[in-house]
Amino acid sequence: MPIGVVGAVLAGLCALVAAIAIVRGAAGLAGGAVGVWVPAAVLSLAASFANQWTPAVVSGALLVGLLVIGAVVRGIVNAGEPARSTARAARLAASTGQAQAAQAVTTAAAATSSPPATGTIPALAR
Repeated sequence: MPIGVVGAVLAGLCALVAAIAIVRGAAGLAGGAVGVWVPAAVLSLAASFANQWTPAVVSGALLVGLLVIGAVVRGIVNAGEPARSTARAARLAASTGQAQAAQAVTTAAAATSSPPATGTIPALAR
């Protein structure tokens, strides 16, 4: 297998990792993937010595295309966030209301079963 093709495949994999990292919001991983993409793209340039520019063009096009796709998907995911946060807050309020009702029943049962404490702390005033 020619070394330029190997470089293009490695560059494509790095571009894919960068796109997935952008979708997930992991900026450090995206930067690392693009940083590893650079030597792989340089490796794909080795095919240019035989006038085969296809691996270099493919590796560059893959990076640009997948970064754009990752940014678009990230935008779509962020656009749906307000609806998800509203639903999450409603679920939390419903579960908190049920938990508070259960706690009130438990507290009422505990209050009727034990007498209230009558002990006092002596006053520290003169």
